[in-house]
Amino acid sequence: MEGEFHSHLEEKVRPYIDLIDSLRLIGIEEDMSLPRIAVIGDQSSGKSSVLEALSGVALPRGSGIVTRCPLELKLRKIRGGVNWRAVISYKDEFIEFSDPSEVEGYVETAQNELAGEGVGICDDLITLEIMAPDVCDLTLIDLPGIARVPVKGQPEDIGHQIKNLILKYIEKNETINLVVVPCNVDIATTEALKMAQEVDPEGKRTLAILTKPDLVDMGTEKNILEIVRNQVIPLNKGYIIVKCRGQKQIDDGLSLTEATRVERDFFRSHEIFSCLLYEEKATVQCLSSKLTQDLVDHIKSSLPLLSEQIKKQLWDMRKGLSHCEAGPPLDPQKRKTFFIQTLTTFNDKINRLSSGEVVNNENLFVLLRTQFKKWKEHLDGTKESFHQTVQDVVKEYDLKHRGKELPGFSDYKVFEMVVQKCVSQLTAPATDTLRIIREIIENQFADVSKACFTNYPYLQSIAANKIDNIQSKQEAKVEQRIMEQFEMEQLVYTQDGIYFRTVNETQTTGATEDNFIVSQRLADQVPMLIRYFMLKESAQLLCSEMLGLMDGVNVNEALREESEAGRRRADIQNRVERLAVAQEKLNQFGSKDLLQN
Repeated sequence: MEGEFHSHLEEKVRPYIDLIDSLRLIGIEEDMSLPRIAVIGDQSSGKSSVLEALSGVALPRGSGIVTRCPLELKLRKIRGGVNWRAVISYKDEFIEFSDPSEVEGYVETAQNELAGEGVGICDDLITLEIMAPDVCDLTLIDLPGIARVPVKGQPEDIGHQIKNLILKYIEKNETINLVVVPCNVDIATTEALKMAQEVDPEGKRTLAILTKPDLVDMGTEKNILEIVRNQVIPLNKGYIIVKCRGQKQIDDGLSLTEATRVERDFFRSHEIFSCLLYEEKATVQCLSSKLTQDLVDHIKSSLPLLSEQIKKQLWDMRKGLSHCEAGPPLDPQKRKTFFIQTLTTFNDKINRLSSGEVVNNENLFVLLRTQFKKWKEHLDGTKESFHQTVQDVVKEYDLKHRGKELPGFSDYKVFEMVVQKCVSQLTAPATDTLRIIREIIENQFADVSKACFTNYPYLQSIAANKIDNIQSKQEAKVEQRIMEQFEMEQLVYTQDGIYFRTVNETQTTGATEDNFIVSQRLADQVPMLIRYFMLKESAQLLCSEMLGLMDGVNVNEALREESEAGRRRADIQNRVERLAVAQEKLNQFGSKDLLQN
């Protein structure tokens, strides 16, 4: 299948197309739009026939929506006697084949997989890359035909869906819009031309193609002539009229090469349209020449802006990359060293946190002191209840056990019983304080983990598990120590010197002093137990276990990045590489003085 387009590519314009093609190959379209050609038209306007005539590739034909997904047709001219071959790709599919007759079938299969079997459409792009010695280096986009009224099986908003899809392509200034209009319809009512005019009011990048001239009603040929001569709906790029193969000609096996001869004979013998041959406004060959020149002119005018866009984006991406946290090196030995440094940094912050330094802009001891103060205030609040308990117990003793002794001279065991009862009531508040402190410390440890292992979910998970396990064991240990402390307080004991000094200071009864002494001991002892086991010892255990990862863990797994920051850094790095290559290509191109010619 030999198309017309490639035969009109002159050597003086080929470098421009090769340049854009090379930029497209390195993926620069992920960063900015490149000059390209999009073919649009109402349903059954002859779009696919025009694309087929230009490219030499037979595409699906029929009534209704034939193109149901955007089809990017990449033509690659190869030299050295290599035979025709092609690759079709979409989503995760990548299929190579070497028979041109299989193109139509593969495109239909791809559309069915993406858009479903039937008449629905899909935004997903199908890329068909053709590599052959007899094609030009060019990229064309075939878009679904515009539908006005949904048919059976189509959603009610099918027209709206198609228009939105088309607009995504034709609204970009880098796109040349080929608007295909059949000669046997009123051009003023053509939706495709209206859409092109909306995004390109001056028609600077719109070329209208009139198809099916053999279907023009007799007596209306002059109307078509006026349209082609830009006298009805003016466009800067104007109009070209073509006659592509019809379905009967395809069924009869008419080749594209023979179709070119048939087309020229049609216009040469036509009484009215024959003049368009001499005006260079008819035939696919004329369309090829004009489109080639328009595309090259478009590329020339786009290159300065494209160069500036690449420079600006490259500057922005390099700046953004410098602000990204550095990722792990690829070299195995350096990667191991980086892993050890990461664990060491984590342990250093945990140790600083446990020693009272400010880490992550927050002082842990401020939070702990607040809770310990509440514990002390609770102890102080028990003095009033202790006095009431003494009165209640003494009253009960007088009623049940007092003999000849006078009131107020109860047995010492009564006071011991009062102290023991009050001490037992403090057990629950003490363990509540412990649980609150555990949550605070655990959250602080977790914050350090997130800060140190932001990009490494595996290490975050390991650290979180170790923090939880250690804190659970330490909490059980502290709770046991607290219970032991309260059991010891049941002995109601203090040194005589301490007791007498307290008596002199308080000037109160012996029982109150004893309670005061217990409160003082518990006010310090409970926080000290919590601080030591929940913070200091927990930090030591955590650091020890994290350092243990150096021997057993898979470094590559530990440093595997799945975070947004890691993905963003990788994306920026890829963009920097693409843009740097693109800038180099443009610089080399400019050094040949092609930008000025």
